[in-house]
Amino acid sequence: MAHVEDRWYRPKQDGEGRIVLTSRGKPVMEPTASHGKGLRYRVRYIDPDRGERSKSFPDRQKKRADDFLIEVESDKREGKYIDPKLSRKTFRQQAENWYKVQSTDPATRLVLRQRLERRIYPRLGDLTFDRIERPATIRDWVGDLDERGFSENYKAVLFTVVSAVCESAVDDRIIRQNPCKAKTVRRPIGKSPKVVVWQEERLRSVCSGLPQRFGIVTKLGAGLGLRQGEILGFSPDDIDRRMKVVRVERQLKTVKGAMMFALPKGGKTREIPMAGSLLADIDSHVEQHGTALVTLPWGHPDGEPVTVRLLVTGEAGRLYSGDVFNKLIWRPAFAAAGLTYVRRADGMHALRHYFASVLLSMGCSVKELAEFLGHNDPGFTLRTYTHLVPSSLDRARSAIDTALGRIDPPTAYRRPGRVNRSSARVLRPRRISRLPGSSR
Repeated sequence: MAHVEDRWYRPKQDGEGRIVLTSRGKPVMEPTASHGKGLRYRVRYIDPDRGERSKSFPDRQKKRADDFLIEVESDKREGKYIDPKLSRKTFRQQAENWYKVQSTDPATRLVLRQRLERRIYPRLGDLTFDRIERPATIRDWVGDLDERGFSENYKAVLFTVVSAVCESAVDDRIIRQNPCKAKTVRRPIGKSPKVVVWQEERLRSVCSGLPQRFGIVTKLGAGLGLRQGEILGFSPDDIDRRMKVVRVERQLKTVKGAMMFALPKGGKTREIPMAGSLLADIDSHVEQHGTALVTLPWGHPDGEPVTVRLLVTGEAGRLYSGDVFNKLIWRPAFAAAGLTYVRRADGMHALRHYFASVLLSMGCSVKELAEFLGHNDPGFTLRTYTHLVPSSLDRARSAIDTALGRIDPPTAYRRPGRVNRSSARVLRPRRISRLPGSSR
């Protein structure tokens, strides 16, 4: 049965094995062989798996021992019991277990691995959860991120990883609560920069600055809203000419120097309506520069080989990774066009923003745009492009003006009489009596 044991003192017994009592009927206590050695109080209890457990407390902490025993028995009844041995598991051990079931995409896993090893493990990796479950430990770690000058967005990403690992520890009954959710822990909040949309003149200039065989990338990005990897992995065979749509089914990506084909971001394929002018541009490009049959593994460096007829390649079918394309083709186009390259604002993602702005200006719904862009959550699309959505006030004014414009104004009518201009009321003429001696 669960109880608190005093290791330093025990009830005194007489020669016949009976407990000696005081005048008040309480046992007389005598020192044990362990008196003064180690911790004084030992809490003994049975865990839910019927195993014997114990926890010791120092001298003068009998109340703490009693409270611990009460807490253990309460947790056992409520199904909240935490095995103290599990709390000695390190953050690194739990994170490695959590990492196993994360994204199957090798590129995503590589980024996640780098964040753990470079930014999280050095500070938290070797700490046990009996320390990590204290909010103070997380507060110290967040403060360290602040001192290192990381951006709010990057801190928010790292914090999300740590919180997810701690949440898995809660699920595994290693800790009771996620310390990242404590009220005293300030969660970094990432801020999405406001999207700046290119003017049509800038789009034309960048297109003119690209080598002729790569000018088509601006049409694919601005005309279909494709990501960079989707542009580099685009094939004319993805076009359904009868339905006039493009089926986005792959991207070209690089993981640890190895190129491969893979599903688009999030593993989500989609269809995008295609303009006739864009189809003509693609046909013209194929006629001038041809295509290249490229065989690469699918989804993983040692995945099954897949052959695709690619549209965007260099001479003799040369392939470009995203980074190499940016350095050798994309950024030099700005210098060739006499433009200053602005980091972030002038990446190839700007073509995707241009596509979104055009569709929104023409009345495309956010839900439709989210489907065309491949966003899982239309709310994300709205948050990203909300400043590009025509104002509801402007639409209301336009609708009312249109409706009222079809109604002819009423014909002016005024009853006989004079107007009291101060009150704007029409007054009837007062009746004047006939003066004496006057004729009708």
